[in-house]
Amino acid sequence: MKKTLLLILFFISQTFFSQEDCATALTVCGNSNITYSPSGIGAVNENLGGCLTTGEHNSIWYKITIATGGTLTFDLIPTDPDADYDWAIYGPNVACGSLGSPIRCNAATVNGVGASTGLNMTSTITSAPGGSLTPYCRYLDVLPGQTYYLYIDNWVDIFNPTTAPFSLTWGGTATLASPFTDPAIQPHPFVPPGIPAVNPADPREIIICTNPAIFDFSTLTAGILNNNPNFVISYHTTQNNALSGANPIVTPQTVSTTATYYYSIHYQDPSNPNNPINSCRQVGAFKFKQGNITGTNITLYKCNNNNAGVATFDLTAAAVFGDPTATKKYYNSMSDLNAGINEISTPAAFVSAEGIIYVKITSQFGCTAIATITLKFYPIVVVNDATLRSCFIESNPSTASFNLTAAGVTIQGGITKTYYPSLTDAENGTNEIASPAAHIAPNGVVYIKVTNGNGCYAIAKVTLVVLAPVYSDILKDKTICMEDKTTLDAGSGFASYEWSTGATTQTITNVGVGTYWVKLKTGECITTQYVKIYASEQPVISSVDISNNSFTVNVNGGTPPYKYSMDGINWQDSNQFTNVTRGDHQVFVKDAYDCEPIDITIVVPNLINVITPNGDGMNDVIDYSALASKQNLIFNIFDRYGTKIFQADKLRGYKWDGTIAGKKVPTGTYWYSVTWNENDKKNTPFKYTGWILVKNRE
Repeated sequence: MKKTLLLILFFISQTFFSQEDCATALTVCGNSNITYSPSGIGAVNENLGGCLTTGEHNSIWYKITIATGGTLTFDLIPTDPDADYDWAIYGPNVACGSLGSPIRCNAATVNGVGASTGLNMTSTITSAPGGSLTPYCRYLDVLPGQTYYLYIDNWVDIFNPTTAPFSLTWGGTATLASPFTDPAIQPHPFVPPGIPAVNPADPREIIICTNPAIFDFSTLTAGILNNNPNFVISYHTTQNNALSGANPIVTPQTVSTTATYYYSIHYQDPSNPNNPINSCRQVGAFKFKQGNITGTNITLYKCNNNNAGVATFDLTAAAVFGDPTATKKYYNSMSDLNAGINEISTPAAFVSAEGIIYVKITSQFGCTAIATITLKFYPIVVVNDATLRSCFIESNPSTASFNLTAAGVTIQGGITKTYYPSLTDAENGTNEIASPAAHIAPNGVVYIKVTNGNGCYAIAKVTLVVLAPVYSDILKDKTICMEDKTTLDAGSGFASYEWSTGATTQTITNVGVGTYWVKLKTGECITTQYVKIYASEQPVISSVDISNNSFTVNVNGGTPPYKYSMDGINWQDSNQFTNVTRGDHQVFVKDAYDCEPIDITIVVPNLINVITPNGDGMNDVIDYSALASKQNLIFNIFDRYGTKIFQADKLRGYKWDGTIAGKKVPTGTYWYSVTWNENDKKNTPFKYTGWILVKNRE
């Protein structure tokens, strides 16, 4: 290694500030990497010996204590290829001031690209003097408890004035003593202060809320120590001071956001203040970052739905600050915010009229800001109630089909409508009417929810009016004779008429028995009214009672009073006819409708009042066999007490000879009746009664 102008450099080296001498050497903490930038020498220019003959230049001293034995190597790499690092190791277990010759020494010329030096497992030399080109020396075999001193010097001349940090990495099988690797001493990990920078390689950042800020560094201590006992922390403005513990910051001071600050952790053995590991230090860097925040004033719009005067606002949705980790508290007034009272407890569902809310924003680093949230209503949806009228449905006249979409409840554009059967359904959005253009309903109301593009709505009530059928008051069912014709009159006052006959007039004439309809138009509605023309019910001759030369016609059905006639010309009110001659007679009957009369043929049998059953061939029997062609012909004989004593039926030829069981009855008057059903469509029953005198000679 080129060593010139030694006296000049020696003088210069005394003016540089260096961190340590041998007596105050930095303790190496375990096998952790070392980074340092020597500048100048300490208070003493040590007698180095060995391959180092020119004294110190830009140097640093380290004290190494072996924890477990084995081999020890290291790689020393400068950050600048023009730096030229020499080094020496003294020991084991020597004292400063009487170090003796180094057991390993290297002053080889190693500057340039890849200018690393140190101990390795392949080199066989123990010393490399200046001018040598061998950067590595042989490894050390070390034992537990041994101590060594490592001297490192960046040799600089006036032609190469480079000073630069170096990094040193330990190798081999031995381990170095450190309180930071012993879980009995350090049970918990240390927690570096601040948060990671955007670039992880940069120092961590501590947020301050004002700039410039006066900061009390001691407030970081408890967090960094993380409950590890017997450790002490100091704070420094340079890395070298942090490594040596020099010039600690002991009072709060104004900090800069551009400077880098360092913390230094070292162990303090409570039972051995001279324990070598007490000098072992672990350092870290941090910076301060401006963290004051500014809130953004926001206006929130919500719907004054149905013009209620209030709306439900989600205050938490107001973007008053971008960091989601910040906390926000909401107040109705600035005085409440300043006093920290009456905080709004439900900011996500805050029911309010229009107004201003005050927000206190606190960042995750404790910085605060105030923002306002202005609560506003969107323009209201304007609606008006309406009435819809619709014609009845013929199959269910109490209902109609309503086109709800035609209800003129608003003139605003850009809206949507939904339809509901009740106000509650409209408010809750339940039971929506699925077919509003054809809504079947009776008289009543429905509700239309009118919603604009902002989601605001108002509700209009629509009254539904079923236009009931309008019938003719004078068009009534009629009864006429089957053979007659009549006139149907629907009455005046209708817009149009349409009859089932095709006629379009108020009346239709010359119509007979049947069912007719007419479509009566009133406004836009058409009522179909049915009318029937009934054929009058014809009377029915239910029976005829004949007695001697009189008969009575019994009638039912039809419409009384009845009229009776034997010639169809002359009519009487009575149903009895007297002094009727023997033989067939035609009788006519009609009812109050004076329709074509019904008629029946009546037979008045020959009247025999006396028989003399003496066998002389004259008046021996009473004989009604002439009526044998009639249906159900029966000839009964009764005594004067009304007891039937004989029945002259078909087997007896419808005759009686005045005997009972072959014995003659006593002379006297007897009653008889002849019944039959006439051979007509109605099988009209006839009854003929009379008396007879029987004269029997003993």
